[in-house]
Amino acid sequence: MKQFQTHIWQCFVAGIVALLPIVGMIITIVYCEEMVSESWLSQQGFYFFGLGILIVLVATYFIGLFFSNVIGKWVWDSIDLILIRTPILGNLYQTLKQILGYGEGEDAIFQRVVFVKTKDFDGEEIGLVTRENIELESSEKLAVFLPFSPSPINGRLVFVDKSIVRESDMSVNDALKSLVSIGTMVKSSASRK
Repeated sequence: MKQFQTHIWQCFVAGIVALLPIVGMIITIVYCEEMVSESWLSQQGFYFFGLGILIVLVATYFIGLFFSNVIGKWVWDSIDLILIRTPILGNLYQTLKQILGYGEGEDAIFQRVVFVKTKDFDGEEIGLVTRENIELESSEKLAVFLPFSPSPINGRLVFVDKSIVRESDMSVNDALKSLVSIGTMVKSSASRK
């Protein structure tokens, strides 16, 4: 019964993670356009299709500006604490937070970031360690998720020898940002250790 519940929970979370960005974007665009087109702005004569999206982009910038200062960080930490303590939704919130890269360490889904040597070309891929010290073929291996860019919710799980990974000082959040931005947000300190 426990395995069945774990299976249901994992599939449920995977479905949410897969649908969240796409459905969220569609709902936001449709809602904002509908809201703006039915508001007093449309009666003033300067409404155009896409004004709702423009308003969302500007609002997102100002929200980011607010949460990047001291007061905003305090407000965010308070909201975060309330959401974590919320029954049932708290577990889902923490799981989504970890998947999005805001949690790391032994209890997180992604424990740390490594670079994995690839055989396809002379280079390395960003990898997210999901589990340490797995006994396979009489040797200890790492379970490493290799996310695809620019959509890090997709990728592949590989079991690799520790000898072909190189440690990184990047946080999980920074690694995911660099994948989404197709490498434009990679910090120079993350390239070599």
